[in-house]
Amino acid sequence: MFDSLPNPPAVNPGVLRIIPLGGLGEIGRNMTVFELNGKLLIVDCGVLFPEEHQPGVDLILPDFNYLNDRMDDIVGLVLTHGHEDHIGGVPYLLRKREDVPIYGSELTLAFLDAKLKEHKILGVQYVVREGDKKQLADFGLEFIAVNHSIPDALAVVIRTEAGSVLHTGDFKMDQLPLDNRLTDLRAFAKLGEEGLDLFMVDSTNADVPGFTPLEKDIGPVIDEVISRTSGKVVVASFSSHVHRVQQVLNAAEAHNRKVALVGRSMVRNMQIANDLGYLKVPENILIDLKDANSIPVNQIVYMCTGSQGEPMAVLSKMSNSEHEIEVGEGDTVILASSLIPGNENAVYRVIDQLTRLRANVVHKGNAKVHVSGHAAAGELLYCYNLLKPRNVLPVHGEYRHLIANGRLAEQTGVPHNRVHIIEDGWVLDMREGIAEIVGQVECGMLYVDGKTVGKITDEDLKDRRILAQEGFISIFAVVDENGRVVVGPEIRARAYAEDDHVFDEVKPLIEKALAEAANEGIKDTYALQQVIRRTIGTFVNRSHRRRPIIIPVVIAR
Repeated sequence: MFDSLPNPPAVNPGVLRIIPLGGLGEIGRNMTVFELNGKLLIVDCGVLFPEEHQPGVDLILPDFNYLNDRMDDIVGLVLTHGHEDHIGGVPYLLRKREDVPIYGSELTLAFLDAKLKEHKILGVQYVVREGDKKQLADFGLEFIAVNHSIPDALAVVIRTEAGSVLHTGDFKMDQLPLDNRLTDLRAFAKLGEEGLDLFMVDSTNADVPGFTPLEKDIGPVIDEVISRTSGKVVVASFSSHVHRVQQVLNAAEAHNRKVALVGRSMVRNMQIANDLGYLKVPENILIDLKDANSIPVNQIVYMCTGSQGEPMAVLSKMSNSEHEIEVGEGDTVILASSLIPGNENAVYRVIDQLTRLRANVVHKGNAKVHVSGHAAAGELLYCYNLLKPRNVLPVHGEYRHLIANGRLAEQTGVPHNRVHIIEDGWVLDMREGIAEIVGQVECGMLYVDGKTVGKITDEDLKDRRILAQEGFISIFAVVDENGRVVVGPEIRARAYAEDDHVFDEVKPLIEKALAEAANEGIKDTYALQQVIRRTIGTFVNRSHRRRPIIIPVVIAR
């Protein structure tokens, strides 16, 4: 099903072209480009966090290369909400064109603005609210309130001459939301009555039956855990999860505890949420981290980052006893978040380390301390029946999620050939309300490594994995005009877990191989280096079952 496709044809006037550049087959780096009559509209621009097989990588971006020659054609960037996997890539996109108009809700743009300031980028931002309508070139936009695990999330309707599209962003249908902001099902029903041509819908929980539990049910559990803790309490969550922080603040107040926010992003985001009125901070409950040591341990709650086991985050440092906050017997650590696929090993490692320190660790696996922000199968079926879309494009999810979402659409009557399960870079054209796959553009991953963007390749990552797993061997030799070794060969190994003397038996083999090469008329130093590489590579593979990186250096005298 996921075979490579030909390059797409030139897009005709009046045809809406849709190109996902991230977010399909993965949880993260969400980004979709819409093209109509030579103009481009982008929805979301997020990041993906690296996994263990991507050593040294800081962030992974959508593939902007498709846009390199089209930046001036972009009429707007719409952000559905303020999570990193939807806004984290914006500063890197704006490096290509700083004045791209950005549209989002108040909280979303406030989170983005703080991020842009760190990158010394101003940006051109326009606040939109549910019910607002905008016309950007030939794209007619309408914004709809949706409920998610962060306040102020929006879905966007895109009306064009080729047909209408509803992009949900991330959403669920919590009927008793903490901020009283419901997913606007009346607007969904109205769209269904008008006739919706393409439904681009969040797939993350499509394989979860029923309905997502209510956020309000989490507060009493957090309250109960805090009430029975004799020592300090540490709660780890996403730094943008305003609702969860609110519940922690309320529970801490009920049990006469102060709260210290820990982690730069946590402090920054909650300050923004408080300033804009999305967070209601009880009087005199927040204290600075530097003052927390003066508070008895049974009167303090630390709200921190690191719920995904990130190595440099606060919680990981606590678990390794590398942070000023020490946890131990009598203390409770609450991981108030779900597991992002790919982070399982890192999270369980942190849980194990905290347990080793004798802390009581409470997480989604043993207590109801988190609910998802994404619609489960029952909610998605409800939406399909309300909207009755002509075409469906599942987005935001790994392949199992996309396929499960597509099956739900078919169960409600969407024809199989109108449910498009595609990959990043695949091109979908819509004309007169009918969408079809027409080709594929090159679409990979852009790795952020320190200050470099896009310069690290998959081959570089392969070399890094080999270095980490197999080690490194360097060989230096000076040869005369007859190929005889006059200096060396000197062999050094790093991360090989072997002493250098184990290579004594291969040195005569190297000298012999070089002499034989010289007898065959081979004098080019590069060719001689390859002779050394083959000789020692065969030796270490046969003797030690290893495949290290081998760097030979030959100097001809």
